[in-house]
Amino acid sequence: MQRVFQLLKKEIENTILSIFPETRCSETKSGFILDSHIVPASKPEFGDFQINSALSLAKVIKQPPRHIAEAIVKKLEQNQSFNDFCLPAQIAGPGFINLTIKNNCLADEIQTLLKDSHLGVPRATSETLKNTVKPTIIDFSSPNIAKEMHVGHLRSTIIGDSIARILKFRGHPVIRLNHVGDWGTQFGMLITYLKLVAPEALKTANVVDLGDLVEFYRQAKKRFDEDTDFKASSRKEVVKLQAGDEESLRAWNLLCEQSRKEFQILYNQLEIDLNERGESFYNPYLEQVVLELKQLDLLVSDQGAQCVFLEGITSKNGRPLPLIVQKSDGGFNYATTDLAAIRYRFQAKPNGDGADRIIYVTDAGQANHFSGVFQVAERAGWIPESGRLDHVPFGLVQGEDGKKLKTRSGDTVRLKDLLNEAVNRAKQDVEKRYQEEGRIESPEFINEVATKIGIGAVKYADLSQNRITNYQFSFDRMLSLQGNTAPYLLYALVRIKSICKKSGGFKSSNLNLEFHQVQEWNLVRQILKFDDVIIEVEEELLPNRLCSYLYELSQVFNRFYDQIPVLKAKDPSRSCRLILCQLTGDILSTGLNLLGISTLERM
Repeated sequence: MQRVFQLLKKEIENTILSIFPETRCSETKSGFILDSHIVPASKPEFGDFQINSALSLAKVIKQPPRHIAEAIVKKLEQNQSFNDFCLPAQIAGPGFINLTIKNNCLADEIQTLLKDSHLGVPRATSETLKNTVKPTIIDFSSPNIAKEMHVGHLRSTIIGDSIARILKFRGHPVIRLNHVGDWGTQFGMLITYLKLVAPEALKTANVVDLGDLVEFYRQAKKRFDEDTDFKASSRKEVVKLQAGDEESLRAWNLLCEQSRKEFQILYNQLEIDLNERGESFYNPYLEQVVLELKQLDLLVSDQGAQCVFLEGITSKNGRPLPLIVQKSDGGFNYATTDLAAIRYRFQAKPNGDGADRIIYVTDAGQANHFSGVFQVAERAGWIPESGRLDHVPFGLVQGEDGKKLKTRSGDTVRLKDLLNEAVNRAKQDVEKRYQEEGRIESPEFINEVATKIGIGAVKYADLSQNRITNYQFSFDRMLSLQGNTAPYLLYALVRIKSICKKSGGFKSSNLNLEFHQVQEWNLVRQILKFDDVIIEVEEELLPNRLCSYLYELSQVFNRFYDQIPVLKAKDPSRSCRLILCQLTGDILSTGLNLLGISTLERM
């Protein structure tokens, strides 16, 4: 109900300013000293919205909140624009003002929604957000070359994908970047080892697969830690690689390409689109980062290393923590690369991406790293005035025992094994259900249903949790047809599609909508919350808010359909109720798509 909300907000602020002119403030965008504090009602019995301004204003104008609320309500009673779409305001408690939207206004909003392919969600245009012509960059997934993607990459990949989908739906140009770990000491180590045990892998494509590379990497790391001569050779190989030696670069390209093929298989399975831009891309810009920081007098030499000492971030002994930009041996590290990336991404085209917002989706353990990098970028002046940096942290994936999810042997769970297991279990469940129902379906149809349910279940189980916390992974729970799961929502959507198909549609989209039952109005209000939820997720970057909304929408719909006749009702009630069915289905389908979950016509 964003349109109604904005109208209310404007009327409330104008009302307060007319009663209490001392609340005017020219320094704020709205000209109002305090936010109008209009929020969705916390409970249905409180109406649709609540005004909490009286409590805040009491501190400014030195009057009891209840008196302020009474003055606001009295003034609103004289406001015809307000009265056109809102019932008389009600005061509750110490000074809360409860607002209920009139039924005819809600029906008008549904009528408008029916004609809007965007389901009421406002597009981010130059009128609402002046900087939308500039892209938003979302940095997510980010596996390492010569290492297999594991369950830890799952969260970054699907959270980042969902955020990208939602921002694009809002109208933002989005650049999806895969900051692949494709540079550094590990390549010198791996190339040196492969020269000894499998030299053909450095000259010919597809000689070894990613699984072999992972094992070679483990052996190379072990030898690097134990053999000083091997360590020295590896470091020389890094120097050759960084210097652009043709043989080293050819070997590096082969290793990257082999890993890239394996990664793409998983991205295809997850239906994820990404633009790869690895650490190596920023290699030419690292020297400039150091030079500019030095020119700004931000760099300090500390034990031979070039550092920026962070403000407000200290070690246990109270000393400011350093962010190392250049190591004592002249090499660079992750912080240098991340600073170069921020500088490039904000820099205007054609010398950069010209972004105005950069979102990093990584595990919570990197929060301190990004806090330091963001601070240095800010102090260096690389973040434009309209620019915004967001770190989107997430917790661990745990087993049902509450410990970090691992295989029985103690290894990290490979992502491809987890996804394949989800699809296999979904297939077993589907085949069992069809057998019990006496249904005969083709193997192709069963595979399609099992794949969409299995992959969707894994994605939804993750996205439905508050990303900041750890969550426990359970195949049984995520594949259940009951509760807040992907199968439950997919089944609800299939049910709605079946209802709409059987009905043959409603008579006219220009029908004068009339709703009389409580269950109808409950569904109307839930449908009209969709735009609020999308804008909230855009700002707070919490996809679980969308999951919760879709689950609640499906529950409200099921109660509506179970208690109110739809197909057997007579017009105009039948058509009005079918409109609610169609809008519910459209929102569920759109919402699941924004979560990256493919839908089904039947299950």
